[in-house]
Amino acid sequence: MFCWTNIVVQIILVVIFCNFVRSDSYYSDEYEEEYNDVQDDARLNTFSLIKKYGYPCEIHRVYTEDNYLLEMHRIPGNSSAPVVFLQHGLLSSSAEWVLMTPGRGLAYLLADAGYDVWMGNARGNTYSRSHATIKPTSSLYWKFSWHEIGYYDLPAMIDYVIAETGVPKIQYIGFSQGTTVFWVLMSMRPEYNDKIIAMQALAPVAYLGNVKSPLIRFLGTFTNSLELAFKLLGTNEILPNGKLNEIAGQSLCIEEAVTQAICTNLLFLICGFNAEQLNTTMLPVVMGHTPAGASTRQLIHFGQLYKKGTFEQFDYGWLRNKRIYGTYKPPSYKLSAIRTPVFLHYADNDWLSTPTDVMKLAKQIPSAVGIHRVPMAKFNHLDFVFAINATELIYNRLINIMRFFMNESK
Repeated sequence: MFCWTNIVVQIILVVIFCNFVRSDSYYSDEYEEEYNDVQDDARLNTFSLIKKYGYPCEIHRVYTEDNYLLEMHRIPGNSSAPVVFLQHGLLSSSAEWVLMTPGRGLAYLLADAGYDVWMGNARGNTYSRSHATIKPTSSLYWKFSWHEIGYYDLPAMIDYVIAETGVPKIQYIGFSQGTTVFWVLMSMRPEYNDKIIAMQALAPVAYLGNVKSPLIRFLGTFTNSLELAFKLLGTNEILPNGKLNEIAGQSLCIEEAVTQAICTNLLFLICGFNAEQLNTTMLPVVMGHTPAGASTRQLIHFGQLYKKGTFEQFDYGWLRNKRIYGTYKPPSYKLSAIRTPVFLHYADNDWLSTPTDVMKLAKQIPSAVGIHRVPMAKFNHLDFVFAINATELIYNRLINIMRFFMNESK
């Protein structure tokens, strides 16, 4: 309970400091150019950010079977380039692949390596907030968890990419929830195994029984209470991109700001401590784009996994489960149906995707052909996308693995 109190106290401090932090007070003239560049990146959307750094970028949109409109971002390669699809984590967006600038952002590294790079956006985030008939202001819009993202969003985007590029198969990279939805798709719609050449799982999430994050453990413990509270409050969406991001990006998390410690501590409490790999200069950029919104049901579904120690579909309660699934308990996902070659990349200090849970997952996937530990004891969950040395510690190895499959997509 102390950890949760600590978080609340820090949030209160953020509000208190909000009116006192002014950027001009916390950087000298020698930092002005870097400061302005960081502030610019914090405000730009994914498309504009990619264009700013001299890469071509395209916006593509596709409807799902249940009529959600999704936006994808593409850094196109040449006509013969192999195709890779990247799917972001919870409360994030396609921006997470390009926030760390060329030479460090994974999307840029893949483009430099000769790939045609596609980045998906799950329903309900900053870029995918439309539906053919339902508005995001309606509670009906938010009646989905990450199950629907895996069952509807991924196949819609994958089919679109294959149709647009003309290749028979593509490579897939997922981070955190981006791996969870992949397990859902391949378990529920196994025909999609034939459309993916190989899958790289960064901080893979399925089993959560050994989560160390005090915030997630708290939320998981009170999952039932939270679900009831969300319903009573009429809350359907959590942490959308908005004013808080703008404040954090432009004032609270900048270099030299006294409130920067609050930003770093909140990240550490959720994902693990690794000050060595946290680029504090880039915190305004990260906080300017993240969180990017999600449904409350996504969070509740993860809480159910932690509480039960299983990997199964959403638990609506025994009565509704019987009506929806035909059984009183939600069915487990059939990980044995996964045939795509899977490479699992994990870290010792990941408080969300723990080594114990990753090893449990690896035993359930018949096609898990590689399990790779990041060679740094303090490497944590967010380090997979934001670490200073992510290129050297994880991305170079990942791209080398992918080279073995490059010719299969042509």
